[in-house]
Amino acid sequence: MTAVVQAEGLTKFYGRRRGLEDLTLDIRSGEVFGYLGPNGAGKTTTIRLLLDVIRPTRGRARVLGADTRDAAVRARIGYLPGELALEGREKARDYLDFLARVRGGVARSRIEGLAERLDADLSAAMGKLSKGNRQKVGLIQAFMHEPEFLILDEPTSGLDPLVQQEFLAMVREVRAGGRTVLMSSHVLAEVEDVADRVGIVRGGRLVAVEDVGALREKAVRRVEFHFEAPVPRADFERLPGVRDLRVEGASLRCTIDGRPDALVKAAARHTVVHMVSGEPDLEEIFLTYYGDEEGPHARAGVQEPA
Repeated sequence: MTAVVQAEGLTKFYGRRRGLEDLTLDIRSGEVFGYLGPNGAGKTTTIRLLLDVIRPTRGRARVLGADTRDAAVRARIGYLPGELALEGREKARDYLDFLARVRGGVARSRIEGLAERLDADLSAAMGKLSKGNRQKVGLIQAFMHEPEFLILDEPTSGLDPLVQQEFLAMVREVRAGGRTVLMSSHVLAEVEDVADRVGIVRGGRLVAVEDVGALREKAVRRVEFHFEAPVPRADFERLPGVRDLRVEGASLRCTIDGRPDALVKAAARHTVVHMVSGEPDLEEIFLTYYGDEEGPHARAGVQEPA
């Protein structure tokens, strides 16, 4: 598939402090790419470089086949910043109408439809909007002109759970239409249902890019077996991926990393009367990239501007 984003060695230092270093990444046309990492990891710096808000120290990037400095490409992008500043007495509706004209015209029905889906109040002055309503207005302006490429920085911040689900439905519709989404977040759960791939960034460096399906295969499962009769613990010790093993009479509990094949085969040597397998815990896989603060990816001097 065609790459919507092509970054090669993309690096940004703020003086001696690193915001991002040596990012090489392709984002494919028609995919939802989750960009994950804790606050300050380099996510916002990446986005600002792609939007040409800041210039790289070294490296290069292309967006939608054009250099990031090409002003014409910006009309083809929808952008929600992580911190959206909306101030003044102007009503939210008037603000969106202004943006619609700047972008060459967006039907009022399109704006009103998005506002209804997100339960947004467009009659209030922007300076009086709550955090949640500011976020809704930000989402409307990002989606309303149906851009080829959506860049969403912490998009669910301040949204209640029902609105979050509606937002995720909107993202799925964008992907179904063949358009592309870069969705930055420090919360894995809000991207795992919609992302095709995820990139994990830490300390200003990209430490992993994974298909969501592959990530699930690596995920931690909590498994519980109940047998017809007591089972020996020795049958289940030292099985690949099995840890936190507890055997009490005819019951077995453990966690399994990755595929459970060896555990299932060992259990099948006994009469199983009941089995419970919890959903894969992707959060634990995600945290393995951050668990060792002294590890090779935890470099000193990282700072990302707010």
